[in-house]
Amino acid sequence: MKDMSDQVRAIVFVVLVVALTFVWVRFFQRPQPPQKPGQTVSQTAPTAGTAQPSEAHPPLVTTPQAVNIPVVQAAAERVVTVESSLYHIEISNRGGIVRSWTLKKYFDDQKPPHPLDLVNSDAAQELGWPFSLLLADSQLEAQANSGLYDVQMAANATGGTAPAMRADTGIFNAPVSVTLHWSDGRLEVRKKLTFSQDYQISAEASASLDGKPLACGVSWRGGFGDRAVYNASQLVTAFYQQAGKITAIPYNKLGRPDNRILPYEQAGQMEFAGLEDQFFAAAFIPNGTDLYLSHWTQWHHYTANNQQASDPVAEIAVGSASPGPVKFLAFIGPKELALLGKVQPSLEGLVQFGWTGVIAKPMLFALQWMHRYIPNYGWTIVIFTLALTMALLPIRVWTFHSMRKMQVLAPEMKAIQDRYRKYSMRDPRRQKMNEEIMAMYARHGLSPWSQMGGCLPMLLQLPFLWAFYRMLAGAIELRHAPWIFWIHDLSAKDPYYVLPVAMAVTSYLMTKMMPQPATVDPSQQRMMAFMPLALAFIFFRLSSGLNLYYFTSNLVGVAQQLYLNRTQPLPSRSKFNKKNKQQ
Repeated sequence: MKDMSDQVRAIVFVVLVVALTFVWVRFFQRPQPPQKPGQTVSQTAPTAGTAQPSEAHPPLVTTPQAVNIPVVQAAAERVVTVESSLYHIEISNRGGIVRSWTLKKYFDDQKPPHPLDLVNSDAAQELGWPFSLLLADSQLEAQANSGLYDVQMAANATGGTAPAMRADTGIFNAPVSVTLHWSDGRLEVRKKLTFSQDYQISAEASASLDGKPLACGVSWRGGFGDRAVYNASQLVTAFYQQAGKITAIPYNKLGRPDNRILPYEQAGQMEFAGLEDQFFAAAFIPNGTDLYLSHWTQWHHYTANNQQASDPVAEIAVGSASPGPVKFLAFIGPKELALLGKVQPSLEGLVQFGWTGVIAKPMLFALQWMHRYIPNYGWTIVIFTLALTMALLPIRVWTFHSMRKMQVLAPEMKAIQDRYRKYSMRDPRRQKMNEEIMAMYARHGLSPWSQMGGCLPMLLQLPFLWAFYRMLAGAIELRHAPWIFWIHDLSAKDPYYVLPVAMAVTSYLMTKMMPQPATVDPSQQRMMAFMPLALAFIFFRLSSGLNLYYFTSNLVGVAQQLYLNRTQPLPSRSKFNKKNKQQ
């Protein structure tokens, strides 16, 4: 019985092992999804710098319900060039980004000048490129901005016809649509840029992970505008419009308050948002989806004169706060009022005239109209200033007459003041002096404000002067506009300071030629004589166009004052003096 017992134990053991193996295979082994007949997955061999899907993400846990996302990658890096008569744009399929956005009709401040590229390639190589993607997950963002995108070109937004390409250069002529598509099997990104022949484009971007949409943004990284101007990086600001009001954010206010290099999402939906410098703008306008703005400041490090240096770089991204595609229109070009007004909503507010807009805008339109007949903007400013100064001539004549009367009455006023000089300022009898002076004004038909008559022409010119300054600061028409000889850019300072010195000299002549009452305090006279020097110091750094305006105005004023002084000389003796002599 004992031998039988051992045999039974062996049989039972084998049966149990087989049963356990069957149960494990049937219920616990992970099932493999069946492959559909004829299904193949094509993947290009990875190039250097392109991450493998297996390296970028953890192993996929597939289920029968998993979404099958094909891998889409280009075989090699490629640059697509799109052109119109206004721009030359280069798009790289490495990250689906813009490497160059050149405006053909504008030049930078380099010597010799080059067509202006709004993309700062040096900074972009370190910080990222325009139209790169912004995602919440930095690892996914890095993958999306380094993948090799498949590129499809079409002549229009529907993609129905082939685009026109010049065989000799390989450049596509606008209008054209560029579609960029990339996927590593989990993360999928699509971008579509549709170019017209003007400065406006339409764009769409979307990202998804395992078939689920992600919230994404399209960024402008690496700097913007003319980097050859003085303090170029500090002139770039982010802007946005909400409820019809434009808000500009300087580079040192971008990003999170505790860490400026981290993106900060501006609260609320945007009517438009973007980046700008003094004369150019990249404005993004929602087109069927909500538009939100994120902004931050990075630092571009470089070597200059064998020393390490760094510049702030303003960066933004526009996108949707909720998962799904983001669609927008973009205006990327010069801040010219006529062009900005054609965009909907209007972008005219990007040309900031401030409170002087009611004067500066008509002045700009007048200069533009005159420029049709006078091809040089410098001479246009001269003629415009002549017309404006002649329009103010009646006020100058009235001021001159008031000051002449004050000069005639100066001895009488001095006599009144001498009689009461012995009394202190708090003495009630001082009030009687004021009453006698007011009575004297009334007898001769003068106002107590007549003593300020000499300042009136200058005060009247101040709004025009400030409006002219704001106009020159924002009017792209005057950028790189020459006048004569050494003046090659009316929006920049005079390189030899000829105009500021000439402006100071003519201002000094004006103060000496204006009638001055004898009662004016000597310290006040010295201050008035010092004013031209102070003005010259201020105007040294201001634009040559503004100096030309002020110099021309002063020159015409000197001629007018010389004429008035010669035709209406000061009487040798006043009536008051004659009366004293007779007594």
